[in-house]
Amino acid sequence: MKTIIAACSQNLSGSRASLQTALRTLLAAPWPSQRDVRSWLQLLSVLQWVLSFLLLGTVSLLVLIYLVFTSFWPISVLYLAWIIFDWDTPEKGGRRLSCLRRWAVWRHFRDYFPVKLVKTHDLSPSHNYIIGSHPHGILCVGAFCNFITGSTGFGEMFPGIRPFLTTLAGNFRLPIFREYLMSGGLCPVTRRAIGYLLSQNGTGNAVAIVIGGAAESLSCRPGVTTLILKNRKGFVRMALQHGAHLVPSFSFGENDLFRQVVFEEGSWMRSIQKRFQKMMGFAPCVFYGRGITSVQSRGFLPYARPITTVVGEPVTVPKIENPSRETVDAYHEMYIRSLLKLFDENKTKYGLSETDELHIL
Repeated sequence: MKTIIAACSQNLSGSRASLQTALRTLLAAPWPSQRDVRSWLQLLSVLQWVLSFLLLGTVSLLVLIYLVFTSFWPISVLYLAWIIFDWDTPEKGGRRLSCLRRWAVWRHFRDYFPVKLVKTHDLSPSHNYIIGSHPHGILCVGAFCNFITGSTGFGEMFPGIRPFLTTLAGNFRLPIFREYLMSGGLCPVTRRAIGYLLSQNGTGNAVAIVIGGAAESLSCRPGVTTLILKNRKGFVRMALQHGAHLVPSFSFGENDLFRQVVFEEGSWMRSIQKRFQKMMGFAPCVFYGRGITSVQSRGFLPYARPITTVVGEPVTVPKIENPSRETVDAYHEMYIRSLLKLFDENKTKYGLSETDELHIL
């Protein structure tokens, strides 16, 4: 018996010594610094955003289809009924949640690049506005961070103004993803949705439209300052019909976040991209960024490059229910002049040279 007790004591002593050694090794190991922790939080915040925009809608749809063939089929049926009941909500201002705009994750998202918002003029809450957002880039990071999240101080800079951001209407037909978009203040880029915000939602609404759209994303790459705008006049007509002032904005650094394989005009790959764009509403860009674990590797995360979104001077627009083509052209030209002025006054402050010019196609 004494032999057994002695053996157990030796085992316990050995285990205690091993545990103490392990603890000493753990305590001696270098702990991650606050800077390392912040870097990983920033990386994870960008990762969840990219995955949400690229995969959330498709994965949610596939999961709901799969559930139909399982004992959990009532979930799919109930959600389908909900979508039918809630079908028009995106066209009527959506269902924004202020708490989502204040998520701490968006502060880490902002600091990853970092993203900064610059105000040049006041916006009166007694008017409604259409904010033209340029350039499109690959994923519209600047527009999302500044107009959808509260991380860059839009609400403090423009008190009384409620920002909305428009995106493809098809996104609001995807389960779960539609709820995610609406909760942040996104709405379809349709006449009905924009018209509702500008005429039936009171004043103080600012609807941001990425005017260049999918066509512009096909040509974006570092150093490019070319916009698709010359024949994009629908937003000007809507501004006139609702008396909404036009506000130019430019996100310096937006085109530096990814590297894109740009196919020449007339090539068969470019033709496929354009044909796909006409059918689906968005363009299949061939791009890459950094990897998850290393900046040197290639992946789908954007590179950490500064983005500065400058909001320019509003162009005062009267309310004309049926504006003539000449009137639309005149205010379209005024908007372009205001945008060019904004670009020229700020380009050297945010990474461009004095010789860089903004090209309008």
